[in-house]
Amino acid sequence: MTAEGHVIFAIASAIFAKRAELTPALAQGDWWHILPAVLLTCLLPDIDHPKSVLGQRLKWISQPIARLFGHRGFTHSLLAVLGALALFHLHMPRDGWLPADAFQGMVLGYLSHIAADMLTPAGVPLLWPCRWRFRLPLLNSQKGNQLERALCLGLVGYALWFPAGMPPFGATGWPAQVINNLENTFIRLINHP
Repeated sequence: MTAEGHVIFAIASAIFAKRAELTPALAQGDWWHILPAVLLTCLLPDIDHPKSVLGQRLKWISQPIARLFGHRGFTHSLLAVLGALALFHLHMPRDGWLPADAFQGMVLGYLSHIAADMLTPAGVPLLWPCRWRFRLPLLNSQKGNQLERALCLGLVGYALWFPAGMPPFGATGWPAQVINNLENTFIRLINHP
């Protein structure tokens, strides 16, 4: 998927997450926190490709990562997400300098990139280092990015049309409970090694 497609897909994901009240922080969050956070991280998994938008600007990071893991390797996995969350929780001050909605927007942006790449024939290794590729190949890059653009803009339209607070999602629905349980478990593991 192209950088443009990832940006549009990330915006659609943010709109949908807020309107579906995926978590309480996103449901009550400020758009001025959520959208910049999503846009900040939606291209980050492609740091493993030296010719990507970020890879061209950060070659000193991109080239070693590309040599170690290749494109769509570790950075496109759930292990990378968990590793980033662990580093973030261990090394960032706990005085609330980053609002919860912005933090969740950053996670959402990164995950939106992985989800968007799952729509291509190459897929992603969600369970890296296991080599299985998860894919739902709706987008074929050989047909240009017109289909990609149409799909992503269609998702933005659907997210805007989606009625706010629609079940089974909701601030107290199952997604929020799962995320809160995982977050609490993760924090307990970090605080009690």
